[in-house]
Amino acid sequence: MLDRKVVREFLEEELEEMEIFRDISKEALIEAFCKYVEDDYYEWLKDNFKSFFNYGDPDWKWVRERIKKCGR
Repeated sequence: MLDRKVVREFLEEELEEMEIFRDISKEALIEAFCKYVEDDYYEWLKDNFKSFFNYGDPDWKWVRERIKKCGR
């Protein structure tokens, strides 16, 4: 779940030069943007999970190498 406060700050900075319609509240815009990003993020995680674990046939040697690169 995204930190709404961080997203608010990000959007406020990025939208400075953009006019937002009066019938769209800032809170609604922040929430809609967060939901959009979270949905995309979940799909991205699923895709990366599949490739990391070789679509259900993990290469454990490769996984160990990745763990070593992380310093663990």
